[in-house]
Amino acid sequence: MSKRSWALFLAMAVIWGIPYLLIRVAVRGLDPGVLVFWRTAPAGLLMLALVAHQRQFQVLRDNLKWILVFGVIEFGVPWYLMATAEKHITSSLTSLLICCVPLMAVVAQLIRRTEERIAPRRLAGLGVGALGVAFLVGLDLGGGSIKWIGLMLAVCVGYTIGPIILATKLPHVPGYVIAAGATSFVALCWTPWAYVHWPHHISGETWSCVAVLSLVCTAGALIVFQKLVQAIGASRSVVVTYFNTAIAVVLGIVFLSEPLTAGIIVGFPLVLIGSIFATSRRAEVPSSVG
Repeated sequence: MSKRSWALFLAMAVIWGIPYLLIRVAVRGLDPGVLVFWRTAPAGLLMLALVAHQRQFQVLRDNLKWILVFGVIEFGVPWYLMATAEKHITSSLTSLLICCVPLMAVVAQLIRRTEERIAPRRLAGLGVGALGVAFLVGLDLGGGSIKWIGLMLAVCVGYTIGPIILATKLPHVPGYVIAAGATSFVALCWTPWAYVHWPHHISGETWSCVAVLSLVCTAGALIVFQKLVQAIGASRSVVVTYFNTAIAVVLGIVFLSEPLTAGIIVGFPLVLIGSIFATSRRAEVPSSVG
């Protein structure tokens, strides 16, 4: 990858590595549906203001259908499922399960046959990463249950389809336009739920988590992630979840006192090595986007 692509990749690793900790803290005081509302409503307002400033409402209207579909599939439903799961399993295990996304993305690419040929080097990297995930989850499965793991696998499906929509249906739409339409629609859908399930008291800690989740991990992330998809493609971009895991596990151990388990010690290096190989591209294959 180019230096710019690596910069985008590492930025996404940080931006999407911290939500697991923040969600784990936030759901102590908020219903998962209320959290989805607050993750999207402020981001939607901010991005709509940017769309107005840039006079891009026509672009938003012209691409509204796929922007709304993307919003629902990428986070409207998955974020509720994830927040629900994190009430019962650790943030570390949650992030580890998200490592299934790159594997699902490769399967989707093989089925669709619309992207570049998957080089043996990339397949080897994904295989190593999968082995790391197997160690991570297999050795630490006692921390969760089949039901909550099932919810997280449903999240992975959404996270796999979302980048494909960005790459195939919205490649030329500015990221802030997509973020504006998607987050505003999801917030609108969750408004009745948030009203009914509004808590009697919200702590300052919870508000802080919500603010970072909305403005940095939602609005900022959608803009950066679209640029990453444009730079390296949909299937390769989701490999960022391997690095997300590294950050999420460390944060869970440091700030939530989650255990440093045998699965993490054995599987983590394999995940990182697999990520490096899986994101590689042969030099003779040019990027479709500069």
